[in-house]
Amino acid sequence: MTAATTRPLRNRWTVPWGEVPVAPIAAFRERVVEGVRGGARICHFFGVPEAGEETRLVAVLADDGAGRLDALSTIVTRGFPSLTPDCPSAHAFERELAEQCGVVPEGHPWPKPLRRHAPDHLPPGRRAAACDRDGYPFARVLGDQVHEVAVGPVHAGVIEPGHFRFQTHGEDVLFLEIMLGYQHRGVERLLETLPIERAVLVAESIAGDSVVGHAEAFCGAIEALGRVQKGARAQSVRAIALEVERLANHLGDLGALSGDIAFAPAAAYFGRMRGDCLNLLLELSGNRFGRGLVRPGGIGFDFTPAIADRFRLCLDGLSRDVREIGDLFFENESVRARLEGVGAIPRVACEEYGFVGPTARACAVPRDVRQDHPYGAFRFTQIPVATAWAGDVAARALVRRLEVERSLEFLREHLENLPQGRALEPAPPLRPEEFVVALTEGWRGEIGHAVLTDAAGRIRRYKVKDPSFHNWSALALAMRGNQISDFPICNKSFNLSYAGHDL
Repeated sequence: MTAATTRPLRNRWTVPWGEVPVAPIAAFRERVVEGVRGGARICHFFGVPEAGEETRLVAVLADDGAGRLDALSTIVTRGFPSLTPDCPSAHAFERELAEQCGVVPEGHPWPKPLRRHAPDHLPPGRRAAACDRDGYPFARVLGDQVHEVAVGPVHAGVIEPGHFRFQTHGEDVLFLEIMLGYQHRGVERLLETLPIERAVLVAESIAGDSVVGHAEAFCGAIEALGRVQKGARAQSVRAIALEVERLANHLGDLGALSGDIAFAPAAAYFGRMRGDCLNLLLELSGNRFGRGLVRPGGIGFDFTPAIADRFRLCLDGLSRDVREIGDLFFENESVRARLEGVGAIPRVACEEYGFVGPTARACAVPRDVRQDHPYGAFRFTQIPVATAWAGDVAARALVRRLEVERSLEFLREHLENLPQGRALEPAPPLRPEEFVVALTEGWRGEIGHAVLTDAAGRIRRYKVKDPSFHNWSALALAMRGNQISDFPICNKSFNLSYAGHDL
């Protein structure tokens, strides 16, 4: 895509809404498809209600190699020609458009509800764009020896609700369909209507294990719209908190995988290390998930010399234990035999569907916002991107181990070199009629918040994208050809968020 047909954006900076190009639908479709074929990917694709029955479709493409975001838009009424046949990564975005805006992607190969909730906010004439949830049309594989296995939405243990429908031949999975939406809370509407000081609490609650990641994206967008210049110290503390959140969840995932294959020693140690990381967030912010830490303009809590010393002591122990328990887990032949070759995703599928985070990096796709679109402290100290090539459960576990090791190095370096400066800058009013995209590399992958203000500087449209939005399709793809008993470790190797997807 060329500068003449798109409006370039910098991560966490704004452009006037009137400068986002509006193209006819045919040209819009062509340019988006050409951009993806040229190496870009769809970062956002959503609708903004306009006057009457018109909807403005906005596509944001990320060219990771160039560190560039491009925005393009078009105006439609009831429908538009689907991009999905030529650009598979658009499939979930277009299903969401049908639900949220009542515009039909004509020719979409899989026009099913994305989330299980009725589009009551739409006028009656537009609700037909979304299917009947109670009569959800599950795909079926026909055959005398083929049977269905339905799992959920209520599961054993304290986990979130989601429905999984397997088509199997014996133990072999032919097809898996995933139905979500039971956790829908109206997050985007809340973010559009609440005052900033309350909206940040909603942003922290989008996904309970990604508090720092979503709060960072929210505050990045608000700060860009208000032209807030954060101090160096606030930027460093935010980066430290984000990497501690990454440590806690990656170590927890390795422990969960260990438990699922009955490798009890590693499960116990990884679980304990996860608790140590959560306790670091407790030391800094007063709770184990970092709530209240990231705030528009900077941080709500700061390091004292005593807290910094306790961080260093804990990180030294974690570095030693990660090395020892990592070797115990990854060098064990029974562990490798159970994980290698299970739930593999080819690199071509990763690139075609736009997967993000460790899922992409395990397929040798070095996609990482901290490097491709750096922000805050990551503009000055970058973390090497960890990749593997096999795309299976073992590769996703290995990427997590490598990221843990590199996050530990990053944390030690920043704790030794914490800059001085103000913890919190005042947040002025938001600029009117402006559009911003804020990206953050959460522990699951790319978190994206896109915000549009109206003529009075109020939030007109708030669009949230959790990395799980991209990657639930990866789990369904990974299960094909595997045994149904492989589902627990496949699922754990992605560890996707139901709430982050359902919004």
